[in-house]
Formats: sequence, structure tokens, C-alpha cells
Amino acid sequence: MSNIAVIRTGGKQYLVKEGSMLRVEKLASEGKISLPDVLLVAAADGSQVEVGTPTAKGQVTAEITKQGRARKITVVHYKAKVRYHKKYGHRQPFTELKVSAVP
Repeated sequence: MSNIAVIRTGGKQYLVKEGSMLRVEKLASEGKISLPDVLLVAAADGSQVEVGTPTAKGQVTAEITKQGRARKITVVHYKAKVRYHKKYGHRQPFTELKVSAVP
């Protein structure tokens, strides 16, 4: 039976299980990493649940598969009647992870 976990990275929380892929805020590392901020660990069927205070024991290990930038979004600033407008684009960097082990 596999476990699921809730982890915190980049100011956000993610529900992960072994083998899942997820995109997180950019991490400055290569290869295998460990994510120590595990907030909850539970069995997949919900029979055993361990809630951290503030974090649970164990670490989630993952492998970095891709580093990149997301699609461009357009940001427009506009003020009516004063002939003011500004337009620029933004691409958010990300890191794609493949979870290899959940405690």
C-alpha cells in the first residue's frame, strides 16, 4: 500500500504520492533532492494519518526532470482619460519533479 503526503515548497502546498509529477516554483539544484517540509503523511486508503506539528517525520525524495519557464502572460496597466498605458509580458520559471519516495 502506498502513502500520500502533503508537502510545502515555494510557499505552496502539494498533495503527492510515489510516482507523481508536479511543477513547483524554481529550485536551484540538479538531480535528486529531498523535500523536508512534510505536513501530513497518510495511507492511500486513509487508515493511518499522521499530521505534523508543524512538520511530520521523514522526507519526500524527488528527482528533477525539467527546469523551464511557463507560457507568457501579458500584463496591461491602463488609466482612462490620461493617455497612460503600459504593456509587458512575464514567464514564470518552474521546476518539474518526479516523486520517488514518500515516507
